[in-house]
Amino acid sequence: MDDIDRMLIGLLMEDATRSYAVLGKAVGLSSGAAHERVRKLRERGVIRRTTIEVDQAALGRAVTAYVMVDGGTWMGDSADALAAIPEVEEAHVIAGPASVLLKVRTEGPRELQDVLRRVFEVDGVTGTKTIVVLETFFERTLK
Repeated sequence: MDDIDRMLIGLLMEDATRSYAVLGKAVGLSSGAAHERVRKLRERGVIRRTTIEVDQAALGRAVTAYVMVDGGTWMGDSADALAAIPEVEEAHVIAGPASVLLKVRTEGPRELQDVLRRVFEVDGVTGTKTIVVLETFFERTLK
């Protein structure tokens, strides 16, 4: 991966709807050459998917919480069970005070409580600690 690939990735992260002509012009390539580079980045798995950024509150998901999950056993095999809970946006096996860290978005506190009940149904879960976000300054993916 070279500097042009990195610039293309940065441009796509800012706005994935940019045309190949616009991308090419920004990095000094033809639209065909930009398209070919993006295609190769996809093939190599550097670009895993193209998505949009959504205002979660506008979708009725106003509560963001981080849930630290304690496990009595290795929790690295719990990915499928946690992914089956639609409100769980991210799940990470971590080192530290818990086994897994979840990012959860819900409509409100009652729905968050329901998610926590479902998390407790996952094999191996022995406890949770939840941090509710009061305000988000920003969210971003680093380039």
